[in-house]
Amino acid sequence: MQDLFLSGKFPTYKELYLQSKKELQKAELESPAFDTLCLFEKVFSMGRKELALYGEKVPSGEKLEEFLSLLRKRAQRVPLQYLLGNWPFCGMDLKVGEGVLVPREETELLVEAAAERIHAGIEKEWIPQDPEILDLCSGTGAVALALGKAFPRARITAVERYAPAYGYLLENIRFVGLDVTPLQADVLSPETAEKFQNIGALVSNPPYVEAGEIAALQPEVQKEPRSALDGGEDGLLFYRAIAKLWIPRILPGGVCAVEIGEGQGEAVSALFRRAGLREISVLRDFNGLERVVAGFRPA
Repeated sequence: MQDLFLSGKFPTYKELYLQSKKELQKAELESPAFDTLCLFEKVFSMGRKELALYGEKVPSGEKLEEFLSLLRKRAQRVPLQYLLGNWPFCGMDLKVGEGVLVPREETELLVEAAAERIHAGIEKEWIPQDPEILDLCSGTGAVALALGKAFPRARITAVERYAPAYGYLLENIRFVGLDVTPLQADVLSPETAEKFQNIGALVSNPPYVEAGEIAALQPEVQKEPRSALDGGEDGLLFYRAIAKLWIPRILPGGVCAVEIGEGQGEAVSALFRRAGLREISVLRDFNGLERVVAGFRPA
């Protein structure tokens, strides 16, 4: 990245932007222009408009070093979200970083599917106006907090086992300012499940990647915690636990909605059907991929 220092002098903002974009193109990133602009906004508070207006000015040495440090990390495939320190989800700005799964746009379908079914359950008086909502494998708390916005009267618990992710969960609950109860616990443990009864809605975006497939994931994804990715040998470890330990604790007429990986719809639906769920749907995301399985316990 020595070319960024043109002829031994500090580059202008415009020169820095163009050369940085080239560096990220060399690193074979999918969106080098977008990533460069995001880093510009973080370090220099400059978007496209400011870059057009002040592109011939020269950044300070301290800011330039900060920017180049982030640029090098991005070229090494550190997730952009980790470098920025936050990422949008369902209209919220959530804190993210090393040790927690980055919230994905496709997970918003899980929130939409769960919210639609919770509303239906409340209207039919299957579940109370202030339902207990449980978010398993909560990570940043994205799903729990989004449902907290949609159902301000609900009693929401976000369960996360791993300390780094749990730290982000606590931070986001404080940052967003919603009444969500954090619980650091193992969702695979019967002792954890026994703490709950009469759950109005159970939601989860659990680890669902087959263990043998993790090494083939994008370099950025491999820098996210393996504990948030590894769904066991066949990717279904957590769905079996949900079917065995958790679905029986959903009240009659209550909702269950989970995110799934590509091609897992039939297997997860079968597990949940045997556990007693009915009206099961497999929903596809904006890419046409199976993304959510949702259903009700019979009222």
